[in-house]
Amino acid sequence: MLELYRLDIAKPVEQKPLLYSIPSNFGEEFDSEFAPRPTSASDLPDLPTWALKFGMSVLEIWAAKRQPAQLSRWCHRSIYADLVKKVGSQTEVGRIRKLYQCEPLDGISESTITVRFNSRVRCLVLRFEGVDHRWLCTSLTLL
Repeated sequence: MLELYRLDIAKPVEQKPLLYSIPSNFGEEFDSEFAPRPTSASDLPDLPTWALKFGMSVLEIWAAKRQPAQLSRWCHRSIYADLVKKVGSQTEVGRIRKLYQCEPLDGISESTITVRFNSRVRCLVLRFEGVDHRWLCTSLTLL
């Protein structure tokens, strides 16, 4: 066959997921140039490891064994304010039993960590969003 008639077979283009959530803004307004940008989970640290370390740090803060400023970069400002209010609210650091995770969209994680406090088992519920190339905690509740 002549070179004039060679068929070029196009290689499939690998696409990244296009479905993102709009980052939580808690009623704040941003100029579009400075607004938080969603980040894909593939561009973020390993989620199970990250969630366990974050959860343990929160438990240590609530037991007044760690400074809350250590998590200020990874919490939304309103979550950080609540975290600071609860410093010393627990008498002991709970022991993490198990981690459950769900990723409803790319770059969003809803995690539940079961924690043992003496004879009582409670749940630490966290929501992380991939924002500006880092995991950002946008919800934090101890049930």
